Amino acid sequence: MLKARVRSNSTADVVGQVLGDLGVAARAGGGGPRPFVTLSWAQSLDGSIALEPGRGCALSGEESLALTHAVRAAHDAILVGIGTLLADDPRLSVRHWMGRSPAPVVLDSRLRTPPTARVLAAGPDRVVRIVCTSAADEARIGPLEQRGASVLRLPAQDNGWVELPALLDSLGQAGVRRLMVEGGARVLTSFLRARLGDYAVVTVAPRLLGGLPVVGELDRERPPRFASVATHRLGDDVVLAGPLSWEGA
Repeated sequence: MLKARVRSNSTADVVGQVLGDLGVAARAGGGGPRPFVTLSWAQSLDGSIALEPGRGCALSGEESLALTHAVRAAHDAILVGIGTLLADDPRLSVRHWMGRSPAPVVLDSRLRTPPTARVLAAGPDRVVRIVCTSAADEARIGPLEQRGASVLRLPAQDNGWVELPALLDSLGQAGVRRLMVEGGARVLTSFLRARLGDYAVVTVAPRLLGGLPVVGELDRERPPRFASVATHRLGDDVVLAGPLSWEGA
């Protein structure tokens, strides 16, 4: 039975509680060759992550944004898809909380990352991995490597996207023990379809967008669920956090 814990405290209290729960889950589920995977996103009340594909939308309030950055600091690497990078040009750094910034990973099957992307200004202390397939144009590798990026070629799925188990194996071999996946919708759905999420932190903003759904079609026989969930109030937002399970769904 799902156990829900409703909590409403200061931002620092909520950060401490979420990071504490996350740490317990990571220690219980970690230790394997692949990273422990945390899925994190903000959505509207109607389940929208953006107004439309390629058009970002700021949903998180200041308090829940601080939590997101605290969760970033608790991970070795942070992953987004090329759609999110092109739409938002994120830095993928920790700015709204104290802590180190995780190493960026960009899923970019065809190497569409522009050399001017802000994430490539991460500095020498953060390895920026851009992950593509053999279908990517070889000529695009040089300009990205000149900006300090490490370009990884991995096997492709039938749809041409990077094979996620191969990606996690590669990151694990590189020493990544905790991976945070922030989006976008196709990437989050792909991880959920592949049952590769271990924990989720979901921010629900009190807005209706009628936009792009954050999660697409999943396995209807065994959809993911929270094994247990803590519910926190941060400003106007509600945050749900807990380990994911596909058993007995």
